[in-house]
Amino acid sequence: MSEFDDLYAANAKFAKKFGRSGLTGRAARGLAVVTCMDSRIDPLGLLGLKPGDAKILRNAGARVTDDVLRTLVLAVYVLGVDRVLVMPHTDCGMSKVTDPDVHALTQERGVDTRSLEFHTVPDQNEALRHDLTRIRSTPFLPQSMPVAGAIYDVHTGRLTPSPH
Repeated sequence: MSEFDDLYAANAKFAKKFGRSGLTGRAARGLAVVTCMDSRIDPLGLLGLKPGDAKILRNAGARVTDDVLRTLVLAVYVLGVDRVLVMPHTDCGMSKVTDPDVHALTQERGVDTRSLEFHTVPDQNEALRHDLTRIRSTPFLPQSMPVAGAIYDVHTGRLTPSPH
C-alpha cells in the first residue's frame, strides 16, 4: 500500500463525475489570483468563481517572487489574464517566523537552507504594498493592467481590499 492510495481512490471517484473537459486553459474571467498555499483558502469559492475562470498562483505567504512574475507574464500573454489580485490572509504562518528562524529550524535537522530566501512576512500590509508595487512596476507586464490587493480573513471569510 502507498501513502497516496487514499488520494488515488478519491481521484477515481472524482473522475467518474468529471465534466470539465471542454475548458481551454485560458482564464475565462481574465483574472490571476496570487494567494497563499494555506489550505484554509478556497480562492475560487471565496471570489464567486468556478474552475476555468482564473489562474491561481499559490506559494507560502502569497508573495510576488521572481517565479510568480514569470508565471504572470505567461498568464497575461498566453492564457488570457488581464487583471491580477494579490490575496494574502490573516493568521498566516509566514508572519509568525523570520527567514533566520526557518534557517535555524532546518539547521537543527542538519539541513543548510541559507542559500534560500523564504520571503517571510514580518508586516503583512508592507509586504502586500511591496508585492503590488513589484507587479505594477515590472517592465514585463502591461502598465495599464489592473492590479489590486486584498487580505482574506480565514476566520470570517471576508476579503478586505488594500488601499495600496
